[in-house]
Amino acid sequence: MTHACRRLRRGAVTATAVGMLTVPAAGPSAFGAPAPVRTATTAPQPPSPSASPAGEVRTLTPAVTGQLDGTVQQVMREANVPGVTVGLWTPGQGTYIRSFGVADKSSDRPMSPDLYTRIGSETKTFTVTALLKLVDEGKVGLDDPIGRYVAGVPNGDRITLRELAGMRSGLFNYTEDPGFFKAFTSDPQRPFTPQQLLAYAFRHPVLFPPGQKFSYCNTNLILLGLVVEKAGGKPVQDYIRGNVLVPAGMRHTLFPTDAAFPSPHAQGYTDQTATGKVEDAAGWNPSWAWAAGAMISNLDDLRVWARTVATGVLPDGTTLISPATQKQRLTTPPTTIPGAGYGLGIFDVHGWIGHNGSLPGYESLTIYLPAAQATLVVLLNTDINHNGAEPSTLFGEAITKIVSPGHVFNLPAQPATR
Repeated sequence: MTHACRRLRRGAVTATAVGMLTVPAAGPSAFGAPAPVRTATTAPQPPSPSASPAGEVRTLTPAVTGQLDGTVQQVMREANVPGVTVGLWTPGQGTYIRSFGVADKSSDRPMSPDLYTRIGSETKTFTVTALLKLVDEGKVGLDDPIGRYVAGVPNGDRITLRELAGMRSGLFNYTEDPGFFKAFTSDPQRPFTPQQLLAYAFRHPVLFPPGQKFSYCNTNLILLGLVVEKAGGKPVQDYIRGNVLVPAGMRHTLFPTDAAFPSPHAQGYTDQTATGKVEDAAGWNPSWAWAAGAMISNLDDLRVWARTVATGVLPDGTTLISPATQKQRLTTPPTTIPGAGYGLGIFDVHGWIGHNGSLPGYESLTIYLPAAQATLVVLLNTDINHNGAEPSTLFGEAITKIVSPGHVFNLPAQPATR
C-alpha cells in the first residue's frame, strides 16, 4: 500500500484523509483539556471556549508583520507549498492578511485572499452545528442511540450521538479500508453515497466499546449527516445552508453535491493518488467525504465562522447555539495528545478553538483564541506532508509561536484520516 494510501486512511482530527479527513497532523483535530468558559460580550451570552491565562497576542507592528512574512515564506520553501493565504485578526492590535506563492503551478497565477477553497474536515464543525441546532429544537438528543435514526450500525443501540460527535464511537473509519482507497483513487470523479461509505466501515468489527477512548473517525460524521437529514427533514446541505450559513451571513460557503468548484479557486496538489505521483485534484468529486469533509469556503467566511463556532454567537450578537448546548460542545476531554482536547466536532489546542481540514490538494486551519478574541485562518493548495507533518499544522505552529507564544498551536504530526 502506498504512503498516500496510508495517509488517506489514517484518521485525523483535521479533516481529510481523502478529503475530509484531514486533521491537522494528529488526529484531526485537536483537543485540549477542558477549560473554563466565559461569556461573550454581546447580547445572549453563550459560553466561550476555554479561557486561558496570559491569552494576549502581540500587536501586529511592522516588525511583527515582517517576521510573519519571513516565517510563512520559510515554511513554504521547506515544505514545498505552492501557495498559501494567511488571515490573522487581533482586535485593537491589527490585522494581517497575506497571500504568497501561486494558485496554479502551470500558469504561475498568484495565490490571493479571494479564492474559494475546499475545507475538508472543517466540514465537521458545520455538520455538528446542524446537529446541535436540532438538539436545541428538541428534535434529537445528544444521548440518543444512533440506532434510533440509522439501521444496521454495529453497536447502534449503544453508541450515542454525543459519542459520534466526540469521536468516541469505536466504529471503524471507512477511509482506512483498502477497498475504499482503491475505489476512490482509481476514479476520483466517481460519486459515493453515504450508504456506500458506511458499507466500507461496517465490514470491519468495532474497535472498542463506545465511549472508551478517543479515535478520530469519518464514519461518525457520515452517520450524523444522516441524522441531520432525518430529523431536519431535508438534505443535510440544505439544512446547513438555511440554519447555519444564512444566519451567519456566510454567502461564500457551500456544501457541494458534485465536483463543482466555484471560481476563482486555486488548483490543489496531492500525492494521494493511485500511483503516488502528484496530481491536480481541483476537479475531484468530494462526495466521498460528504458530511465529514466536502464543503467549500473562503477566507472572509472562515473568519466569521471561527468566532461563531467557538462562541455560539452570530455576528449580529444573537445566538446560533444555546449557551447550555454550546457548553456541551466545548467540553473537550483530553486525548492522547498533550495540551489538546476534542469536544463535539471541535478541538482545543492550548487555548485555540476550532478545526483543521485536509482533502486531496487542499488544507485549511480555522481557529479562535477566546482569551484574546483573535482569529487565525490558513488556507493552502497542497496536502502533501513534510517530514510526516501536515503543512497546515506547520503554518499554525510557526505563526502562533510569533503572535501568541503562550498559546502555540502545535499538534503533533499524525495525519490521520486526512
